[in-house]
Parts: sequence; structure tokens; C-alpha cells
Amino acid sequence: MIESADSANAFKQPIQTLEKQLDKSRELFVYLIYFLSEVARYAETNAVKRASKNLPSKSDMNVNIKIAGNEFIWALLENKSYQKAVDTDHPEKRIDMDLVKKVYNNLIESVEYIQYINEQNRDKAKEREIIKLIFTQLMLPNEDFINHIEEHFNNWDDDAEMMDQMMLTFIQKPATTQLDQLMSGDKWDFARGLLKTAIDKKEYCTELIKPKLKNWDADRIAQLDMILMRMGICELLYFETIPTKVTINEYIDLAKEYSTAQSGQFVNGLLDNIHKEMTTDGKINKISFNNKSV
Repeated sequence: MIESADSANAFKQPIQTLEKQLDKSRELFVYLIYFLSEVARYAETNAVKRASKNLPSKSDMNVNIKIAGNEFIWALLENKSYQKAVDTDHPEKRIDMDLVKKVYNNLIESVEYIQYINEQNRDKAKEREIIKLIFTQLMLPNEDFINHIEEHFNNWDDDAEMMDQMMLTFIQKPATTQLDQLMSGDKWDFARGLLKTAIDKKEYCTELIKPKLKNWDADRIAQLDMILMRMGICELLYFETIPTKVTINEYIDLAKEYSTAQSGQFVNGLLDNIHKEMTTDGKINKISFNNKSV
């Protein structure tokens, strides 16, 4: 996503491209939640199938379906934003019920599940914990599940860590997330503004960077490092509400995560150098982009 922003041919409509990327991330998030809920709800399907055998055993007739009534699952099904997201994205078209069944079978064999169904009451914390277990211990480590996700979502590699954090937050505090939109209005305004600024000010930021490269040829610097540094400079200059330390630390982390092993230190040194120089020259005053003349 970041690198595509630097390609004139592939990024002729940057805002629309960003929207599409965010939509893909939202669809992935909704699908993970949908799959999780289908695993829990499979208890009822399993109970019906076992009871429908020609000669059902006593255990076939008494399958515990407590998890199908899990409070988290019922709250999810009644969540208006989730209903809207499901109507929009149709995750049911991607679902692999054989895989759902396999994950469910792994679940019912776990010690945690047996403890869960043996408790008569519905403790809210334990209701969330069993759902969390399905996601963290039965879905994510499952190679078949990851293959299934990668088959349907080519953004999984880029979004996996973010999805992990979002899912855990959602399981803990489902009411805080609007599932039909990944970003709030304020966050979307910031993302759009940063993208536009980084593109509009590409040449200016590049000219700030080049003198700091010393013996390095700008053309030999990792493309992603250059993009991150330009974005960092734009935040330093044009986004008045973001502290400079926050900006520098964020771009160091991004460089470490997405670029080369040395990128974090490289981006840190260069952004810190430019920050100090421009602060001394009085050029970093946290003035908004629209009011800046450079």
C-alpha cells in the first residue's frame, strides 16, 4: 500500500486506492469474526446431526450446545453494524464449513472447553475467554485456516498483525467497534490528508532528504525507506496536532516492521537530523498544511 503510493502509473487515484485498501481490511476483519461465530454456532449443527442418526447414542442425544448461546455470540448477532457489514460483504459466500467443523472438533476436545460446558452459569469473563481461545489457539495456529484466509484475502500478510490486535480488542470490548466501517471520520480525514500531503510534497521532502544521505546515493536507498521518511517529514511539518517525538517513533517502528533490518536506525537518524535542523531554523511550528507556503 505504501509503496504503491510512489508509482505514478499504479496510483493515479490515490484516495480511491486507499479507500479500496481499507475496504479490503474491513472485509477481512468481518470475515474473521464471522468464521469465529460459525465455529461457536456449529454446536447446534453438530447436535442436530448426531441426534438424526439412525441409532443415536445417549451422548448423541445430549450434545452440549452451551457455546452456541455464548453471550458474546448473541450480542454479535444483534449488533446492527455487524448485520450491516454481513449484508454488504456476504462472508457466507467464502465460508468453508468443513474447516469450521474441523476447528469446532478441535475445540470440543480441549480442556478449556470441557471446563466451560461443565459450568452451569454464564460468567461474562469466561464467555469471552472461550471465544478468545477459538481465535488465538484454534484459528491462528491452524495452517489450513491460514491457507483458507490467504486464498480469499491477498492482504492477509500485510494486515495479519493488525487483525490480531483488532480481534482481541473486539472480543474484549465489542461495543467500541463499528464493524461496517474500519475507520472513524477523524482517522479517515487524517489518513487521506497525510496521503495527499506526501504526494503533493514529494519533491520538496526529497530535496530535504538528499543532503543528509552523505555518501549514499538517493537512488540506492530502499524505496520504502524514502517513502516513510517523506511521510514522516510531512507529519513533522504539516500536522499540528501530532507531537514530533510521536511521529519519529512511529516511522521508526514502521521501518523496522516493513523494510530492511537496518531501516529503523536509518530512518531514525535521518528524521531526527531533519527535525533538529528545521526546529533550529524555525520551520517546525506545527502549522497545518493548507497554511504552509513551502
